[in-house]
Amino acid sequence: MQIVLLERVAKLGQMGDVVAVKDGFARNYLLPQGKALRATKGNMERFEAQRAQLEARNLETKKEAEAAAERIDGLTFIVIRSAAESGALYGSVTPRDVADAADEAGVTIDRKQIVVDRPIKELGLHPLVVSLHPEVEATITVNVARSMDEAELQAAGRSIQDLRAEADAEAEFEISELFDDIGGATREDDESPIEDGDSQADDQPNV
Repeated sequence: MQIVLLERVAKLGQMGDVVAVKDGFARNYLLPQGKALRATKGNMERFEAQRAQLEARNLETKKEAEAAAERIDGLTFIVIRSAAESGALYGSVTPRDVADAADEAGVTIDRKQIVVDRPIKELGLHPLVVSLHPEVEATITVNVARSMDEAELQAAGRSIQDLRAEADAEAEFEISELFDDIGGATREDDESPIEDGDSQADDQPNV
């Protein structure tokens, strides 16, 4: 289907460009979202008549998006989830979960603006893009952890793998210390002094 873009669309073109797209993409996304019109003679004339107005509106929304981007770019939001010891989540973190976490932190982000290229299914820090405008993006980080304490550790740069390795090393050290204590006690028993009775018997003169 031939369409004319009413705004910039990533990987397609700029406002006013006439491009060919699949019918389903146009019908299910571009046309209902008001991002494009069918490139008919009547629609092209309509677009040209409204072009100046569309460009002015785009500039205004772009400025608003840039202001919003300055407020949220670089922010981190914590999402608490249950997970296995390996760090795999029992489920996944969705854009709605991220939007809810932002809302709890006093920041409003439309879940439809949060770009999740692939499902978040592991603990850790996950950078995400927020598309505020066709020409404006911000980057936020989602800190997925099993507790607030764990989230703080991850924020400090310590991954779940690091924590598990430290726990394993500590357990091995404690076991090693235990065996050292047992070995030391055994040596002390072997080197213990002769009992008083035996000492006195040895001190008796030969008759």
